[in-house]
Amino acid sequence: PLAILARNHAVIRGVLLGLASVVQTVPGLALLALFYPLLLAIASLTLRWFGFDFSAFGFLPAMLALALYSMLPVLRNTITGLNGVDPALLEAAQGVGMTARQSLFTVELPLALPVIMAGIRTSAVWVIGTATLSTPIGQTSLGNYIFAGLQTQNWVLVLFGCSASALLALAVDQLLTLIERGLRERKRLRTLLGSVGIAALVAATLIPSMARTPSTYVIGAKTFTEQYVLSALIEQRLQAAGLQASTREGLGSSVIFQALAANNIDVYVDYSGTLWVNQFHRTDMPPRETLLAELKEILAKQDITLLGALGFENA
Repeated sequence: PLAILARNHAVIRGVLLGLASVVQTVPGLALLALFYPLLLAIASLTLRWFGFDFSAFGFLPAMLALALYSMLPVLRNTITGLNGVDPALLEAAQGVGMTARQSLFTVELPLALPVIMAGIRTSAVWVIGTATLSTPIGQTSLGNYIFAGLQTQNWVLVLFGCSASALLALAVDQLLTLIERGLRERKRLRTLLGSVGIAALVAATLIPSMARTPSTYVIGAKTFTEQYVLSALIEQRLQAAGLQASTREGLGSSVIFQALAANNIDVYVDYSGTLWVNQFHRTDMPPRETLLAELKEILAKQDITLLGALGFENA
């Protein structure tokens, strides 16, 4: 719709393509990470002004960032495809009495369809690849296997995550090609088969997460080997006590603390030095016991409880 709106307006077209190009230059992981604090701020404002908030963790920031990331090929190809239609055909459409809307849907879009679908297919493949980077902001994805495998040197997990992502991208690309051919050749069966295939992939992705029973306790873990071990131990201890618990692994350092403060996760293991320097921007270095005592006070002001130290030192 944005491309159709902008195709005959040079200023709007330039602004939209410029913005989409800027978004495309931002690394995918950085774009995903930027959306989490932005949505957290918006959620706090909606709670203050309207009395409700929403979860800024996981799905929503991933969806919005990936939607922005996918815009450039669709915008550019749609504008190129529509502006590439032979002017003589447009004049003929006007000559037989077609309105601008009728000309768009009957003449221009069908002729531009191959170019438009090429942009959509490119975007689909890009988004599937970039979606594996959504693990650090709390969205479960095939990236969970890749991040966990890299940190624990389990190359089977890495290969599984990469292969599954590649196969999914190929499947989506072929299904979109089937839809394109069906629309171009006016063969409804091909269009239907492609659409059913896409719907089946979406269902296969969403149903397991929707069917999963929500956990009473969510344990977070950063992208370090010991974090995977410790989060698994905490999960097992809670389950042994008869409590429902699950883990959200591979989270970024700033995201995991904000997720704890926002009550998106319930517990995780952090490093006192990381909290002291990176989170609270302290430059002094007091003795160990003093530092832990001050950290406990600072965290308590944010309604976060420091349960205790594990007794290990990163030396």
